[in-house]
Amino acid sequence: MREVVRHFTPNWFAANMGTGILALMLADFPYHFSGQLVVARGLWSINVFFFGLFTVLFLGRAIFYPAAFRRLFEHPVQSLFIGAIPMGFATIVNGIFLLWPLTPETTLVAHYLWWVDVVLSLFSVLAVPYYMFTTQHHAMDRMTAAWLLPVVPPEVAAASGGMLAGHLSTGAAGWVIYTSYVLWAISVPLAFAILTILFLRLTLHKMPHIDMAVSAWLPLGPLGTGSLAMLVLGPSDQYAFANSSMAAVGALGEPVGIITGLVLWGFGLWWMAIAIFFTLRYLNEGLPFNMGWWGFTFPLGVFTASTYALARETRFVVFDHIGAAFTILLAFFWVVVTWRTFGGMWVGRLFRDPSLSEETAMLIDSKEDVQRLITKEDVIKDLRS
Repeated sequence: MREVVRHFTPNWFAANMGTGILALMLADFPYHFSGQLVVARGLWSINVFFFGLFTVLFLGRAIFYPAAFRRLFEHPVQSLFIGAIPMGFATIVNGIFLLWPLTPETTLVAHYLWWVDVVLSLFSVLAVPYYMFTTQHHAMDRMTAAWLLPVVPPEVAAASGGMLAGHLSTGAAGWVIYTSYVLWAISVPLAFAILTILFLRLTLHKMPHIDMAVSAWLPLGPLGTGSLAMLVLGPSDQYAFANSSMAAVGALGEPVGIITGLVLWGFGLWWMAIAIFFTLRYLNEGLPFNMGWWGFTFPLGVFTASTYALARETRFVVFDHIGAAFTILLAFFWVVVTWRTFGGMWVGRLFRDPSLSEETAMLIDSKEDVQRLITKEDVIKDLRS
């Protein structure tokens, strides 16, 4: 158990992201089946348990192995997964008011937890890029879409805020909506900047190494959540600002949200097609399993959520059919990745030092790279602590 704690890395929270979004999408599935809500609530409950377990392990590493924990922020891949913590947490917060009966008490809990998620999201989008700029070693030919992971959490929180605001008093909803738009404005432009760099990297250096194959799906994340946030914030604008000086602006929220959401969704379709082409090519080469495979789930899940939101806002039934197809694909990915994850846990292969490529989906070029990531002195410090 000591080794599990010492080697625990934040990429495990990607499993919370994937499981949580599947629970929410099953609840939205338009072709209702027996036990649909029960299955969704069951997955949500399992997700809560594992999020709590992972949090204990992650804090255990911070408390008992502080030197190795500090090294996490200097690792050019594992540090990116800090963003998985607020995104996984957001699926739990959303489940409170989307999957369960709402009471004044549960609404208050969801409201407070949403602010916690906002704080975690801001930490991710500020701290990780800071270390990327000042400490970590990056190169254009090794850049991947994983750079998106620490910058996407604010827009995930923004989408969550848009869904939560309608359940709050107009005063509280106003604070949530203003904050959500600011979060969206922080995250989406950064994501587009990274996507631009990614396009250049792919053009100059071609496809990433097979260990990073699943990162091809990650661009769906910011485009899906960016679209979803604008689609759900629009109706909430009208609710929160109906009887205020902002009423005219609130009335614009919904049509602007639909147009923006549809544009981002359409851009996401292009990236989804590219991700499918890449995946098929990687499969021919023999795709090795690592925790990065959870990248199949959450990006597709939030893109599916955006698709369902478009169906609700436009009343164009085709979006429901497309969303249902995406949900089935998401469920398939989740089953495969969950099965492979438990297999890796059973043999202990996934509990390894962050510098190992099998566990981090990162290539280590030399002994000097390993030396830089975790040194002998760090090991001694951890053993003494």
